[in-house]
Amino acid sequence: MSDGAAATDVKGKRRFAAFLSYAHADAAIAAKLQARLERYRLPKHIADARAGGDAALGQIFRDREDLAAAPSLSDAIRAAIAKAEALIVICSPDAKASHWVGEEIALFQKLHPDRPVLAALVRGEPDHAFPEALTANGTEPLAADLRREGNGEALGFLKIIAGIAGVPLDALIQRDAQRRVRRVMWITAAALAAMLVMAIMTTLALQARNEAARQRAEAEGLVEYMLTDLREKLKGVGRLDIMSAVNARTKAYYGSGSVKSRVLDAQVMHLMGEDLEKLGKIEEAQKQFGAAYQATTDLLKSHRGNPDAIFAHAQSEYWMGYAAWRNADIDTAGRYWSAYLALAKDLARVESGTVRSWMELGYAHGNMCEFLMNGDRDVKGGIEHCREAIAQMRRAVAMDADNAVILKALSNRYGWLSDALVRTQGFGEAVELRKAEQQIVDRLVATDPRNVEYQVIQTWPQIGLGKIAEAQGQTDTATYHFDLARRQLERLTVAFPEDFSVLEYRIRTNILTARALRSAGRTGWRRYRDEAAALIGNTKTSNREGLPRMSAMLAKFDKGN
Repeated sequence: MSDGAAATDVKGKRRFAAFLSYAHADAAIAAKLQARLERYRLPKHIADARAGGDAALGQIFRDREDLAAAPSLSDAIRAAIAKAEALIVICSPDAKASHWVGEEIALFQKLHPDRPVLAALVRGEPDHAFPEALTANGTEPLAADLRREGNGEALGFLKIIAGIAGVPLDALIQRDAQRRVRRVMWITAAALAAMLVMAIMTTLALQARNEAARQRAEAEGLVEYMLTDLREKLKGVGRLDIMSAVNARTKAYYGSGSVKSRVLDAQVMHLMGEDLEKLGKIEEAQKQFGAAYQATTDLLKSHRGNPDAIFAHAQSEYWMGYAAWRNADIDTAGRYWSAYLALAKDLARVESGTVRSWMELGYAHGNMCEFLMNGDRDVKGGIEHCREAIAQMRRAVAMDADNAVILKALSNRYGWLSDALVRTQGFGEAVELRKAEQQIVDRLVATDPRNVEYQVIQTWPQIGLGKIAEAQGQTDTATYHFDLARRQLERLTVAFPEDFSVLEYRIRTNILTARALRSAGRTGWRRYRDEAAALIGNTKTSNREGLPRMSAMLAKFDKGN
């Protein structure tokens, strides 16, 4: 069933680093991935910590024959799966439809329930590309999105390496950048030598002019590559000093770096900042957002009018505003979000009619709605921004109706408009918006029931309905909705103790319940207030940076506000 070398290894004692499962249509992709994985070498400090100190991942088993006519998996494949340390599934619509891919996944999970299953998404959306066996019985695979619109091939490949080797992704990203630095040093030396040779050849003989021109073109191509795709990688490891001499002489002609690579660097910093913020590590998150902001500011200055540069800096404006908002610096947040809206409009002009431009307008108008409604700065203007946010998100949904990111964003905008309408006593429409929000988030949870973010935002409509009832003096209804949200958040706190957003909303919901009961003159409110105080006091040290805003909310409640 397989090539001879693989069969020999299956019969021997050697274990496989991973078994590669794929559909026949993805054979070329599987072969390329296998070759790259077997060539890859781990950083020395990581390799030294492994048994035997081997820097190579090991052999990757890939079956080479179409099994369409076979009655069952061959003995060779079963033996290979039995000896595999990990399973890599090439995910695509063909893989989802493949009987044999499902059989291989099921056998691996049966034999190795504690070993990693890595999903490499290459074509299609997850719902249409992940084989059912990947998510059966509550299994949640480690996913690497190799699509251009996802993580991209380079970052997705490193995620697979990290999953096989069991090492942090950051360590591999840093090592990859350092390897590129070394390569650039050789490229720089070769390019300078080539240019020197060309100059000598040109002066010695006109006959060699064509050859010299060819070599010069090759050398310039190497230098251009060095100054574009690799420039931002060098920034990441702090070794631009290597390039300073070449940069000084060629920057004006070649430019200072590719937009694509610099946008990717900023995206990684934004995502790292978001993850740190969710863990309650506020100061570390702000450093990431600040570094990304400086990088995208420089990018936009050098590439005005480029849609990717506009988009990248728009994200930085949003995250800087978000960080300020979370620190209760509302005016600063408003300045960043005003700039974000301006950039979203610029993006809509340069690439009109795209899902990305509509979503950015939706996000930006939504942020301005929240800002203007805070402290009743401009209630009418805030409601207008909320309605415009919903209109833009609906356009995006019309183009991609099953996109979970867009659906989540639309549900969030329904919630913001609902809160805004409560200020003007538009209770009827506010309730209908919360119901529409609930329908969307329930749909998201149904498609991915293990997603903690979806389970958290599933409580938001209930919290919103509670606020509406409280504003109408319906205390029993308000506490009913708050209690539904609070009970779900209690379960999530147990299941995800390190997720600070879960803890934060649980504390918030307790305070809202206490406020509703106390405002109505009901007894029992102190129980919820004291539970919120206990949650704040018992929070793990790693999350304590995020507690000041929760403590401030409790202090405000204690003052009677």
